[in-house]
Amino acid sequence: MTAEIDPRGAQLSILRTGAGNDLLWNGDPNVWAGRAPLLFPIVGVLAGGVYRLGGKTYPLSRHGFARDKVFGLQNSSPSAAAFKLQADESTYAVYPFQFELDVRYELSGATLSLTTSIRNLGAADMPASFGYHPAFRWPLPFGQPRASHYIEFEADEPAAVRRIDAAGLLTPVRHPTPIADRRLGLTDALFEPDVLIFDRIKSRSVSYGGHQGPRLRIEFPDAAYLGVWTKPGAPFICIEPWHGITDPEGFSGDFMQKPGVQALKAGGSFVAKMDITLLES
Repeated sequence: MTAEIDPRGAQLSILRTGAGNDLLWNGDPNVWAGRAPLLFPIVGVLAGGVYRLGGKTYPLSRHGFARDKVFGLQNSSPSAAAFKLQADESTYAVYPFQFELDVRYELSGATLSLTTSIRNLGAADMPASFGYHPAFRWPLPFGQPRASHYIEFEADEPAAVRRIDAAGLLTPVRHPTPIADRRLGLTDALFEPDVLIFDRIKSRSVSYGGHQGPRLRIEFPDAAYLGVWTKPGAPFICIEPWHGITDPEGFSGDFMQKPGVQALKAGGSFVAKMDITLLES
């Protein structure tokens, strides 16, 4: 495979097979401008658009600010590239912490590996969440119809799933899983209520594709949540390993108590990984 990374957001922008087939969504802004954004320091939205910390309130937009920031290129080679985002005056105004966010992309054969490290450079505990958000072509460019595509989970997933409300907040209702025999059949109707959230995920990988031909395997060895999303009718499907989750409806607690937050001690770090592998038929 070949890959290209955009320094804005350190976002994977192109992922192609050796034959030149595009596997990643093209980011058409008339549909959805993202391609594979990095979500930091929150995943999802905040109740009321703000969080509370130490008696103060701070605004943060959906999925945080990292996806809109230009990362510095640290090093690159024909098969790898590493990028860094550091705290500055603009981030400190909405997220008062000294952080470093490093992401490394590395291609090895048919696998693209992503490793993201979040470090707390300050003296106080630092709350943070992180998520991957890659959007793959639906259908994949291997001649199979869109209706034949499905996601197959590594393990049985009997647990109920979660949904969000119109404001993007997690509802308390649990819904019966749409997975049958480890397979999630992909239909537009599945996403009329927006994202499908697996908050009791057991699988550490899924595969995605049509009934025949090459497939993609997405591995997430340490993610606590998995989101699956598209805009109904759009030619992409997002398979999103998360280390964090959107606010529940009515949440008004301190940011440190936000569901899915990692509290990093002074000098501490947190690492998230994801591998994307092209599987031949």
